[in-house]
Amino acid sequence: MDQLREPAIFIDKAELTLGSGRSRVHVLRGASLSIPAGEVVGLVGPSGSGKSTLLMVVAGLERVDTGRVVIAGRDYAGMNEDALAAFRGSEIGFVFQAFHLMQTMTALENVAVPLELSGETDAFSRAEAMLARVGLGQRLTHYPAALSGGEQQRVAIARALVTRPAILIADEPTGNLDGDTGREIADLLFETSREHGATLLLVTHDRELAARCDRTVRISAGHIEPEAAAPRQPLRAVAETSA
Repeated sequence: MDQLREPAIFIDKAELTLGSGRSRVHVLRGASLSIPAGEVVGLVGPSGSGKSTLLMVVAGLERVDTGRVVIAGRDYAGMNEDALAAFRGSEIGFVFQAFHLMQTMTALENVAVPLELSGETDAFSRAEAMLARVGLGQRLTHYPAALSGGEQQRVAIARALVTRPAILIADEPTGNLDGDTGREIADLLFETSREHGATLLLVTHDRELAARCDRTVRISAGHIEPEAAAPRQPLRAVAETSA
């Protein structure tokens, strides 16, 4: 099978209910999604539609009640929590709206953390190289409080990509940034994910950002809506075809 067409993310008829009693909510309702390796997909929909929950399912942080979830070739049904945690640490990178940096750690230490947790001996040299790639080679020893919002998000992108994950998940990555900074961060996110060969799934309310994705997928009340048209060829595939 062509690697570009092999699903990096495959979710089939996922059902998920959270809470209990009167607070019980049916969050995902027969949700199905297939994303080829290397594709950039924007996940859109109203607040409370299940977007962030779907990201949690992809990351293995929420288990579906029924249905199938296969990420980067691994079927979550056969994995225990320890195996899922190890898989997540090596194969999935996260970028959040609120950055989620450790305030008591420098930029370099923040980026090195996932490498250290996986036992890599060259954690700090790899973290330094990744920070240089995102334009923060001169800010290695700065703490998050001394960085601008855009710089903090650059650190978060560096941390997400430093393990060379197969899947990159971004939840409103430009939501806390002004327009110009948000566009710079979007540029960086798309460029670096392509460089590392990562499949990118991002949640956004920003129409401009969604339009830059290879395709958009809409979720409403836990249902993933049928696509109106065939998805565009992934940007990475277009570049390789024209090379």
